[in-house]
Amino acid sequence: FFYTDPLLLPWDRFSAWLHCICVVGFDLELGQAVEVHYCLLLLLFQKTSICYLSFPDSNSGCLGDTQFCFRFRQASGRKCSLGCFLDHFDRDAPVCLKRDPGHYYGYVYFRQVRDKSLKRGYFQKSLVLISKLPYVAFFHSLLKLIAPEYFEKQEPCLEAACNDIDRWPTPHPGKILSLPVMGTVLKVCPKNNKHLHFLPSIHEVDLFRCFHPVFFHIQMLWELVLLGEALVVMAPSPAESSDTVLALVSCISPLRYCSDFRPYFTIHDSEFKEYTTRTQAPPSVILGVTNPFFAKTLQHWPHIIRIGDMKQAGETVKQMKVKKLKNLKTLDSKPGVYSAYKPFLNKDEDIIKQLQKGVQQKRPSAAQNAILRRYFLELTQSFIIPLERYVASLMPLQKSICPWKSPPQLRPFLQEDFMKTLEKAGPQLTSRLKGDWIGLYRQFLRCPNFDGWYRNRTREMMQKLEALHLEALCEEHPLSSKREDLSDLLQTQAERDQLPLRPGTLTKLQAHIDSVILSLPEDLQGILHKPSTT
Repeated sequence: FFYTDPLLLPWDRFSAWLHCICVVGFDLELGQAVEVHYCLLLLLFQKTSICYLSFPDSNSGCLGDTQFCFRFRQASGRKCSLGCFLDHFDRDAPVCLKRDPGHYYGYVYFRQVRDKSLKRGYFQKSLVLISKLPYVAFFHSLLKLIAPEYFEKQEPCLEAACNDIDRWPTPHPGKILSLPVMGTVLKVCPKNNKHLHFLPSIHEVDLFRCFHPVFFHIQMLWELVLLGEALVVMAPSPAESSDTVLALVSCISPLRYCSDFRPYFTIHDSEFKEYTTRTQAPPSVILGVTNPFFAKTLQHWPHIIRIGDMKQAGETVKQMKVKKLKNLKTLDSKPGVYSAYKPFLNKDEDIIKQLQKGVQQKRPSAAQNAILRRYFLELTQSFIIPLERYVASLMPLQKSICPWKSPPQLRPFLQEDFMKTLEKAGPQLTSRLKGDWIGLYRQFLRCPNFDGWYRNRTREMMQKLEALHLEALCEEHPLSSKREDLSDLLQTQAERDQLPLRPGTLTKLQAHIDSVILSLPEDLQGILHKPSTT
């Protein structure tokens, strides 16, 4: 399935998927260094970040092949030449598949094997894909195809892979894409926003495997992520660190996590001082770390998750209480959740029993993962539905839309008015959980996740109002407008591509504009564009 668009320049298709591909090696004198770099340029600070984030900390002892993910800030003021194409994709994509406007993702395939011919005694190298797309599972699958071939055949293999990727279609929600690379065809389908369930082959991590060591506390962790609390995940390897952070971020889906998160964070990160300072409260961020130094540096953080070596899905996990932070002194402390947080909602024992029963009966990991993901989805939806219902009530009535006046404004969000709706139309309608839902909502309304959600919903509703206004214009006789309204009509035409319009509306709009222009004196017609002949 390919698009043929003459406007696409060389490497534009590549750039729709990846910013660049890097190979990071270890130099005895320089340390980590970018050895090979394909496609778009990197700034010096970006190269430095990629170098440190592409290698596990020395204590991880990752022999063989390891895959993990990191995330770092984008330089301000840099834009992609494919903006219009990718904006169209983002408009139709669900929140979990949208490009990250301010950060890049790094997808790493790291190989460390003994090699006596090298002074260091080890071959250490990482192949890294840099992208703005959060397609975690997809890019890890892509690396499994490219990296082993690269380590065997070196640069010609990477050049061939880059040329293959530059022939891919741009990401398109709801379309099955055939993506040939190095003799293999990957078939993927980025879902559109009409679906709530997405293909795990694109973006999801295995929730049950990630939460298995702490699954007695999954509901508490859901609250902490929902409220944008400062969280640190201490893990023995970058793979476990990054998977756990990504699992935490995804557990509130379909709500977008709007604070910062770093699946793998090192002491060399440019935000190290910002995130570890004790002079102010920890920021709203989720960090994944492996260096023992962080056990002391981040001791003041309010919520710490200590992950041991991830057990197989069939192994039993003992129930553990939430531990006090003072008991966490080193990265070697026992696995568990260290926090003084008191959850707003009562613990859901049913989901724990269901997952435990699955472990005892050796239920497949995919089934356990599906159960846990559905649980989080239903819990988040129960929480969001009352907010959606209230915000929908802020929309002006359609009869208040006048064709030759500006679209009406949304009514303001009033916290106390919303709280009053919860008594009869709260989460109790769809969730069996009891507890302080009111307190949870009050806390949520003060956090970045609410701010991001509300901004997005406001933008969507304003676009809907503008679309309804445009449709009302199309129902009017074109010559009933005043001449001075023509500029507004033309401006509306220029902005129409971003509006959710019904089929046929654009055709009507163009016909109206043509009629109005033809009614003007010939000299004015010449200034304006010529009427459409179709």
